[in-house]
Amino acid sequence: MSMKRTNVYADPADLALIKQAAAARGISEAEIIRHGIHLAAMSTRVWTEPLNWPTFDGPGTPVTRDDIADAMSDSGER
Repeated sequence: MSMKRTNVYADPADLALIKQAAAARGISEAEIIRHGIHLAAMSTRVWTEPLNWPTFDGPGTPVTRDDIADAMSDSGER
C-alpha cells in the first residue's frame, strides 16, 4: 500500500501513551498512529448508498423464548 506523509499536532500525553503501547506490543509508533487514523476515518465515513440488509419473511413480531423452544421441539433437537 502506498502511503502519503502528513503532519499533525498531538497532545504530549497521547504521544507518551502511543510510545508505551508501541514498546509493549513490539510495533512502531507509526503503526499505532496509522491504525488510529484508519479507525477515525471509518467511524466518520458517510455512506452515499443505503445498506443492503437481508430481509426475512415472517409475522413481523419479535421471536420469544417459547417460539424457539417450540421450533426446537418440533425439529426433535430439544
